[in-house]
Amino acid sequence: MNSEILREICVAKMPFGKYEGMILADLPISYLEWFNRTGMPKGKLGMQLSTVYEIKLNGLTELLIPIRASVKNGK
Repeated sequence: MNSEILREICVAKMPFGKYEGMILADLPISYLEWFNRTGMPKGKLGMQLSTVYEIKLNGLTELLIPIRASVKNGK
């Protein structure tokens, strides 16, 4: 998995909808499941949401802990 994509989902915010302004990695799984059923947005946002969905679906959120720490520390 591309580490830059993981970094981006820990920084990028949802640009619209019920969770507008929330960091993508913090979106609830139910919202991601809805997108998965109805269709992910096109382009980069869709790829990012799909990545977050797969991480959460497979119980891999611990992968984001060191990335969040480095983002928080400005690295």
